[in-house]
Amino acid sequence: DLQCITINHSGGLAATASGKGTLIRVFDLKTRLLVIELRRGTDTATVQSITFNEDSSYLCASSDKGTVHIFAIKNPELNKRLTVANVGYLGRYAGSQWGMTSFTLRSECPCICVFAPPGSTPGTAVRNAVIALCFDGTPGRNGHSALIPLL
Repeated sequence: DLQCITINHSGGLAATASGKGTLIRVFDLKTRLLVIELRRGTDTATVQSITFNEDSSYLCASSDKGTVHIFAIKNPELNKRLTVANVGYLGRYAGSQWGMTSFTLRSECPCICVFAPPGSTPGTAVRNAVIALCFDGTPGRNGHSALIPLL
């Protein structure tokens, strides 16, 4: 089961969210092979949006929990992993790649996320920033939508 799908800007990669909303998988559309599997969380959630940045080095995903998760695609070493990854009884869960960072706009408020176009954050040297907004149109974090700078 899939609940959300997106294609990157060049049309070479697709990202899908699992039916439970816990896993996001990125596929190479030419070879049809799995590029990377990412874990959004452990609780079932409805993934509202998945977006690649312009060069597909990052991916952001938002859910009905009000959370936004940001993953590194080209440099997956930036993603978090469990420190107990070698414990056998945890299975594949232990080796999961978690977002390099995440934030909550407002608890249990469905939201969407996108990457700001390069150069759209005036007065800063930020190359990538995530913009997130609650579905109900109300401001999210601290009375505003979120603009979160990355690297």
